[in-house]
Amino acid sequence: MPEEAPVIRTVLAMGELPARDHAFYGFVWAGSTLTAHVDQALVRAHDLPLSWFEVMLWLHGQTESVAASELGAKTLPSRSQVSRVIDALRARGLVERAPSRHDARSVLIALTEKGRQAFTDADATRRQVLAELFDDPLDDQDIQALNAVWAKLKQRPRA
Repeated sequence: MPEEAPVIRTVLAMGELPARDHAFYGFVWAGSTLTAHVDQALVRAHDLPLSWFEVMLWLHGQTESVAASELGAKTLPSRSQVSRVIDALRARGLVERAPSRHDARSVLIALTEKGRQAFTDADATRRQVLAELFDDPLDDQDIQALNAVWAKLKQRPRA
């Protein structure tokens, strides 16, 4: 058998970037990296993609059923994706749908007891992944600084 040639790896670099560009791409990298790791862990452990978990997260924090349109406005998946996620969660018995008593056009969504347990289990997995990748490397001052940045960015009006 012929010997395989060694793989030569090139270290890629973006080159010189202004500090603001570097900070922006740092956010992009961090978001992509954390999202990928959490999504992989949730799918592996619970067969629950991160987009499903996010919808469940919003539902878990509510004391009453939520209009599907409100979920679509709050979550990262698009409104049409939220509708598909709700259908998939419903098929697994994790959410229930009910017509609104106040608006015949609206459908209300809530976690079932099975959904609340699935969320609790999946949230423990999410926290475990983030402990290693996010919580452990950052101290309280880092978290306060990030929260200050998020607050500033959220104050800006959206187009």
